Amino acid sequence: MPDAAGRPPSIVPRFGPLEGVRVLDSARVVAGPWASTYLAEFGAEVIHLEGPPFDRPYSDPTRTLPPLLPEGAPPTAAVSESWVQYSRNKLSVGVDLKRPEGREIFLDLVRHVDIWIESSRPGTYDDLGLPDAVVRAANPRLTVVHVSGFGQTGRPDRVGAPSFDLIGQAYSGFLSLQGNPDPDPPMRSGTALNDTVTGLAAATGALMGYIHASRTGEGQVVDVAQYEVFFVLLENLALDYFMRGVVRGRFGNAHPRLHPYNVVRAADGWVAVAAATPASWQRLRELLGIADPRLDDPSFRIANRQLVDPILERFCAARSVFELEQIGRETDTAISRVYRIDEIARDPHFRERGMFVEWDDPVAGRVKGAGVAPRFSGTPGGVWRGAPWLGQDNEAVLGGLLGYSSDRLRQLQAAGVLGSNPVQPRTQAPVPFFVREGL
Repeated sequence: MPDAAGRPPSIVPRFGPLEGVRVLDSARVVAGPWASTYLAEFGAEVIHLEGPPFDRPYSDPTRTLPPLLPEGAPPTAAVSESWVQYSRNKLSVGVDLKRPEGREIFLDLVRHVDIWIESSRPGTYDDLGLPDAVVRAANPRLTVVHVSGFGQTGRPDRVGAPSFDLIGQAYSGFLSLQGNPDPDPPMRSGTALNDTVTGLAAATGALMGYIHASRTGEGQVVDVAQYEVFFVLLENLALDYFMRGVVRGRFGNAHPRLHPYNVVRAADGWVAVAAATPASWQRLRELLGIADPRLDDPSFRIANRQLVDPILERFCAARSVFELEQIGRETDTAISRVYRIDEIARDPHFRERGMFVEWDDPVAGRVKGAGVAPRFSGTPGGVWRGAPWLGQDNEAVLGGLLGYSSDRLRQLQAAGVLGSNPVQPRTQAPVPFFVREGL
């Protein structure tokens, strides 16, 4: 039966707080797809569009980014680990938007969705004959989310420049704060942090737009620039400069305003020790046996770190990470080992909160990865399917959602407007590592 808005019913399972929300996703690589993945994990129906080539090398390079699964499979029978994680819960439609028939399909889909997320360089869809004005005319309630490196407006030479996660880290100012002081180089984040945080911001912006449209009937355009997302998350960096002329630099693992707030070597690893408030400092001070009352003044403590650091370093070096964590719990002091993934995989708290999930991927087989957060008491998110092979849902979406006939679908496929690359039959795959290790 049609939904409350008179649209065809969902073609994905009903679950999560976003049940009934439809998203068209034509984004690529990480930031944009991460936004729609996040929505899909909480029940949104996400339709991922991919254009030609409909075979390797795909238009979405995330499908083939190393490493590949299953291990040992030839490239034609394998899929990227990144695709397995980033694209679960999505539907896949292969359509050529450079063809008039493809653009017609796109606009038909736009009429049936609430949100469209894309991450091409600004102007790409204008060149395809699909500028925002045309797209929004097809669905005035639509929330359009453009994800790009430098935004849709501004200096033309910057707007049109290429950008990746590392560029976003650099241009935002984030990279200037990471790593040891000069002459050591700035140190990038160990993951594509700018991409994934931008994805979360894009998902948030999409939902804000959706709520506004639900209340007013008016859609709008959300312009998400990677560098801006990181820039506004840099605490009071800009205020520091504009009000006091402070150019904050790199402090390694130390914090410019909090102390102790650092990573310290233990007897058998590393621990993070944090005393961010007066009460937490008092507890740590008693634990370390520090008597100097001048150190109760945060400004004095920050200016005289050498009075605290050697004592803290000796205390930690004489104890294992397990002992230090136990001491932290017993004294209500913030101490945690610096966890590696092999430790995380065996951690009972991670397990008890369901932060590891297993699902079946159509190419990789049975996989295990990160769960879904945050947790909802009444409408939890989840993983209901693996990342689709290209065009896996052409018939379900275009036939079931748009009502295209079987003959029309066959004609579009024969003309190359629609494309698909069905998964190849898999030979017996090796037993996954998580099964071999009992994880």
